[in-house]
Amino acid sequence: MTELRDILARHVGRGPLPGAVGLLAVRDRVEVAAVGSADIGGTVPMARDSIFRIASLTKPVVAAAVMILVDDGRIALADPVAHWLPELASPSVVRTPAGPVADVVPAARPITVFDLLTSRAGVGFPADFSLPAVGLLFSELRQGPPQPQLVAPPDEWMAALAGIPLLHQPGEAWLYNTCSDIQGVLVARASGRPLPEFLAERLFEPLGMADTGFEVPAGKLGRFTGYYRTGPAGGAELVDTPDGQWSSRPAFPSGAGGLVSTVDDWLAFARLLLADGVVPSASGPAPGGAAGGRRLLSEESVRQMTTDHLTERQRAAGELFLEGQGWGFGGSVDVEAIDPWNVPGRYGWVGGTGTAAHLTPSTGVVSILLTQLEMAGPTPPALMRDVWRYAAGA
Repeated sequence: MTELRDILARHVGRGPLPGAVGLLAVRDRVEVAAVGSADIGGTVPMARDSIFRIASLTKPVVAAAVMILVDDGRIALADPVAHWLPELASPSVVRTPAGPVADVVPAARPITVFDLLTSRAGVGFPADFSLPAVGLLFSELRQGPPQPQLVAPPDEWMAALAGIPLLHQPGEAWLYNTCSDIQGVLVARASGRPLPEFLAERLFEPLGMADTGFEVPAGKLGRFTGYYRTGPAGGAELVDTPDGQWSSRPAFPSGAGGLVSTVDDWLAFARLLLADGVVPSASGPAPGGAAGGRRLLSEESVRQMTTDHLTERQRAAGELFLEGQGWGFGGSVDVEAIDPWNVPGRYGWVGGTGTAAHLTPSTGVVSILLTQLEMAGPTPPALMRDVWRYAAGA
């Protein structure tokens, strides 16, 4: 494995991407490449331990936290969420998705934990962002590119959510993003602990994910990358500095996109789902959920997380985001070999800040790409696809 650095260097050299860190793990072999700089000025070289805003790579982590509570017996997949989230006890649903938000009908059934985990609670982003009910997600909840210091605390956020009608009946359609934020609130309320504390105790500390959290301490800001987007002229424009919005704990720790992390931290999480990436030959993938001799997730919870739960119709409606693949808990699951990198059962996701991470239970392969350049839309950029193509040949 010698080509990862070349792939990253080629894309960084073209601009406007300042730098990137990539990792490919094939069982016990790990290749890491750090290319370019952490800032647009080129003053801080990118390094293996550079810290990134991982955006939607937060989603699988928070889904795992929900499943820890399921394993603990505190919640069950079939439970109505209203027990912990009374704001969602009596949701209304727009009569038609394109209709006015005042034209509603009652929800046909309660929203369940399973609905949240599969992103089918009826709230979130469809392919059409112009729908009236979707507009309220931006204006009232600050959904969209992560801005952690601008989002209201969980109780206020949930109160605002209660005033937004569902776009579809619970269980009917897959909708992106919002359900993961609701999962974060669910974990905090069901556990009786703030989400950052729960994640630290039950996942980050046992897995040695020392650089993962919702804020970057002052002593680590030197390793924290800048955050950029492509400007109208094609160059990189600054969105957030290392001492900006992630330098203090936010009031709302976003389960949809609030975490920062490193390639090695996310590898530790991936290996939890792969049982350290060890794959027996005859008996299939090794059961996941354990690390360092300690079981953090049950085998059944790992299986549920990495299994597609969508119908063919729901996958088709989510084509803009899913590109023909399915959805487990917190991440996509490959069901069709559409591109060379698609392997049935491959699990992972991408983040709008230019991040991607996937694991393939059948082979033990993990690929992670962290950049600091915001994606222009839901379609993964060429660099991600080149890294995935390279990982497929490992």
